[in-house]
Amino acid sequence: MLAGKKGLVVGIANDKSIAYGCARIFNREGADLAITYLNDRAEKYVRPLASALNASIIAPLDVQNEDQMDRLFDAISESWGKLDFILHSIAYAPADDLHGRVIDCSRDGFLTAMDISCHSFQRLAKRAEPLMTDGGALLTVTYMGSERVIDHYGVMGPVKAALESATRYMAAELGPKNIQVHAISPGPLLTRAASGIAEFDHLMNTAQTRAPGRRLVTIDEIGELAAFLASDRSRGITGDVIHIDGGYSIMG
Repeated sequence: MLAGKKGLVVGIANDKSIAYGCARIFNREGADLAITYLNDRAEKYVRPLASALNASIIAPLDVQNEDQMDRLFDAISESWGKLDFILHSIAYAPADDLHGRVIDCSRDGFLTAMDISCHSFQRLAKRAEPLMTDGGALLTVTYMGSERVIDHYGVMGPVKAALESATRYMAAELGPKNIQVHAISPGPLLTRAASGIAEFDHLMNTAQTRAPGRRLVTIDEIGELAAFLASDRSRGITGDVIHIDGGYSIMG
């Protein structure tokens, strides 16, 4: 499904990451990958996973470091000369701001959360655009805390809502260039990012109990959806928030 395509995966922290599940399916479907890690501490976890997937490019990327982002895209341009898809699967808010009320969130905390979790997707897209000469796909990961109030999700709710809105506007702007933009909205999963949310175990138990299939989705199932969206088979879809949560989001 992705044979001959070149893709950038941002957000692998370990083998439980949604981004890793997606990268694994991308690789199975024939894509050549560039995989990033946050810093030196993360590299020892990410590099072995990326190497096992035969990633052509393994590079550091702190999305707040513009020079680092430029170097990554220079490497992609030099190695491949094109880019077919991106998966953006990162989110962050300072703990003090994440665990408090939305109205108590500090200005710096809110701006940091927006910069890393939302605006970084736009910055990646801007650099990818000139490399997507034959069209492409930009994928990001959201959560239904953008649509309804989820206990303890806090400031990430408004931030994810902004990310979903950005997805729609980017889809409209890039559509004439045959570049699709998608937001994938998985149900709750135990990832490193999710572990920072208070009482997340309770949220997962609730989702498992209330979902029609009485189970949580897996990172591989999310990867199957991501691979479809990155492929030419999904060209009629863009700008949508696509839920993959075993039906949990439809329940009252």
